Amino acid sequence: MPGVNQLVITASIAQVNALRYTPAGLPALDLRLEHESQLNEAEQVRQVKVEMKAVAFGALAETIGRQPIGSQWRFTGFLATARNGKHPVLHIQSFQQD
Repeated sequence: MPGVNQLVITASIAQVNALRYTPAGLPALDLRLEHESQLNEAEQVRQVKVEMKAVAFGALAETIGRQPIGSQWRFTGFLATARNGKHPVLHIQSFQQD
């Protein structure tokens, strides 16, 4: 039975690296996202802050790269560990104004 790996998060673009290209010539963009909110957990209000690495490919990478730092979006994608890393990276599949 296949598993589900989907993440939807509202976050702001905190940092964008220069657009790069994969060996196959596909545009790729590495970025850092920041999320901040208040959530209920165990009947308590909790202040939540998280930073995460993200990556986008193709036309999506080019479009995200044109967005201003600090702009907030709803990102949808999946988590994967980078080949040379230990931490999960959000692979962005779509984004829209929240």
